[in-house]
Formats: sequence, structure tokens, C-alpha cells
Amino acid sequence: MIYKKLAEDYFLAFINTLRRIDVSELVRVINEIELAVSNGRSIYVMGNGGSSSTASHIQSDLGNTVYQLKGKRINIHCLSDNVATITAIANDYSYDLIYVRQLQGIINNGDLVIAISGSGNSRNIINAVVYAKSVQANIVAMTGYDGGEIMKFADIHLNVPIDNMQISEDIHLLFNHLITHVLNLSNKEFCRDC
Repeated sequence: MIYKKLAEDYFLAFINTLRRIDVSELVRVINEIELAVSNGRSIYVMGNGGSSSTASHIQSDLGNTVYQLKGKRINIHCLSDNVATITAIANDYSYDLIYVRQLQGIINNGDLVIAISGSGNSRNIINAVVYAKSVQANIVAMTGYDGGEIMKFADIHLNVPIDNMQISEDIHLLFNHLITHVLNLSNKEFCRDC
């Protein structure tokens, strides 16, 4: 019987947290993705652990499910996916540099970075975001807890206001599916006369 109560408590915490999400920030993210695509800019997404899985899922959904926006192909890259690159950088330099070294020399002004960090304090994510800001890239941060250090650098901050990593990660994935859904509907509206 305790498992039922624990499951009910989890669902209740999830639902109550959803009610506290700032939907206007989600709309800003959708607009930022549309802007990057319409301007021919690249999108880079990254995370650690479960957030790495979410980053990969975002790349898959935007790059394949949505595929293009208003006739323009989405140019999206998940920096968490190449194990050989990540382990080479971690071994040769530092784990704190696994994302910034991938961005150096390829990220440009107007590109979009989607940085996912449950705590908001992952040093490798912060290093990449600071570098991206130095070349005038736009930053979306998805966080949990109090948002951590990364929110100082984010242009748009999607915070899941709960001290629970699992619920934060669940809602980050929900953000991905909501963004994908809205962009797909937008595409259908745009292509109605195609």
C-alpha cells in the first residue's frame, strides 16, 4: 500500500509543479527556435545524465519529427551524443570542457543553445554557455531547483520550481514534447496552402 501512496504523492507533486510553470517562457523558446531557423542559424543542445538523454530527445524531435519550419530545415546538433568526442575531451583536457570545446570555432552570433541542467550548476554546461554568450549566441536554460548559476547567463530560463530531480527531468521532457507539438501544428497551418 505504501507504493500506491508514494506514486500518488509523485503525481500530485508533478501536477502542482506544472501549475507553477511560466508558460510565457515556453512561448519565448518556441519563438526563439523559429527565429533561429528562419535566420539559418544553428541550434545546439546539451545536458548531463538524464538531461543528456533529454537533449538527445530534443535533437531527435526537432530534427526529425518537426524537420523543418515554414520550409526551412532545422539545423540542430546534440553535443551530448558523441561518446568518442566527449571522452577524448574529458581525457585530454577536462570533463568541464566537453561542451565548450565542441562549440569553439563553430558557434556563431545568433545561434541558439539549449542548455539542460537539473541543478543549474553543472560546470561543463556553464562553461559552454559562457562561451556561447561571448559570441552573442542566444541561450535557453532548462533547470530545476532554484535555477542555479546558469540562470545568470540565460536569455530565457525555463525553471521547474521543485527540489526533485526526477520531476524536473520529467517536465523538461514534457517541454520538449510541447514545443514539438506546437511547432508541428504551426507547420500544418503554414503548409495548408502549400
